[in-house]
Amino acid sequence: MEKHLFNLKFAAKELNRSAKKCDKEEKAEKAKIKKAIQKGNMEVARIHAENAIRQKNQAVNFLRMSARVDAVAARVQTAVTMGKVTKSMAGVVKSMDATLKTMNLEKISALMDKFEHQFETLDVQTQQMEDTMSSTTTLTTPQNQVDMLLQEMADEAGLDLNMELPQGQTGSVGTSVASAEQDELSQRLARLRDQV
Repeated sequence: MEKHLFNLKFAAKELNRSAKKCDKEEKAEKAKIKKAIQKGNMEVARIHAENAIRQKNQAVNFLRMSARVDAVAARVQTAVTMGKVTKSMAGVVKSMDATLKTMNLEKISALMDKFEHQFETLDVQTQQMEDTMSSTTTLTTPQNQVDMLLQEMADEAGLDLNMELPQGQTGSVGTSVASAEQDELSQRLARLRDQV
């Protein structure tokens, strides 16, 4: 079918070329008519006029045939395209049928449950591994050396590192600082009210 389509399109182009050739020949015949009239040779002018009219009619006929062949080619093109689309759709429908037949919801659900269980197991194993690694690292590096290095780095940065303070004292220091800031803000607010 595609070979016939190619032949039809080729024929339409050939007919268009022939029409253009006839147009050129018609123009050439008209030029010859002018020359013959200028020379006063009316009989030759009449012959060239007949040739020009014939070329014009042939050009119109070629164009008409080209248009008809183009119309047929367009119909064939539509048929070829529809055939391809139909084949593709048939393949998709078959694939969908096969997929729908193999879709077993129970199997899919069981597979997802197993996946989630394995994922949870992996999380537990990863957490266990991290805990083991951190305890091993703590055992292999002496705590006093770690503390000394932290103090050294704090001294170089010009910071005060209070590692000796227990957690309870750190909390009370933070609370007392916060209450002192609150008192200062209250005093400033009172002064602003007095100014107003």
